[in-house]
Amino acid sequence: MKKRAKWSGILLSTVLVGSLLLSACGSQESAPAAGGQASGDGGKKDFTYAMSGVYKPFSFKENGQLTGFDVEIGQALAERMGMNAVPITNPFETIIPGLDAKKYDAVIGSLTVTPERQKAVLFTNPYYRSGSQIFVQEGNTSIKSKEDLKGKKIGVVKASNYLDWAKKLTDEDKITQYDSDITALLDLPTGRLDAVITDQVVGLRFIKEGGGKVIDVGEPLSFDEQAIAVRLGDQEAVERINKALDEIVKDGTYEKISQKWFGRNILQKQ
Repeated sequence: MKKRAKWSGILLSTVLVGSLLLSACGSQESAPAAGGQASGDGGKKDFTYAMSGVYKPFSFKENGQLTGFDVEIGQALAERMGMNAVPITNPFETIIPGLDAKKYDAVIGSLTVTPERQKAVLFTNPYYRSGSQIFVQEGNTSIKSKEDLKGKKIGVVKASNYLDWAKKLTDEDKITQYDSDITALLDLPTGRLDAVITDQVVGLRFIKEGGGKVIDVGEPLSFDEQAIAVRLGDQEAVERINKALDEIVKDGTYEKISQKWFGRNILQKQ
């Protein structure tokens, strides 16, 4: 990328390339390179952490500002680590490749711990627990459990563990993949979908907020642990984040954030 030229030309090229790289990361709130760069906040190093930004109530935009449970957990962890919190949004299906490419230090984006993902990233201790749940339109009497999903149209988020469930329960040509769980749930009353598989907590909050005439059916398909992801080999980051997580749990900060968003402690075992 570097060419011999006048210093002014080099500087201009560097600025332009940097701008292009930042715009390619997705809808980023801020996008310094990963690796603990010093910021303007009293010389603190940045803790850059990614999420989709379209997974309410974990991460979403409200009045133009990124907010949600994952955002606030990242802020609390950064504070305990003596770092400056820098949340970044990236499409969920590219969030692990973005981590591997060092676009951010960690993913605090409701990643379910699975054997396949453990080959790609290092996980911290769980930072919340939930389950995979089936949701249907209110009044739907044909779907009462997972056994009723064969041949049915199911909506799920791209590259999620819910997609894996859908592939087990219906035909692949009956699956519609979305960027957002909320968009999928909103499609239920339209008739484009028969069911949505998503996180139990997300769906129940959607119902509570009056998002649509939707109900949960059957038992949860699984009880899952969500953890923070860092790059393979970065055991030091795992230990540092685990220590900070333990501290915010013990001093009540985690409880306060969880109660704010869910009315209960979502780290406690089901």
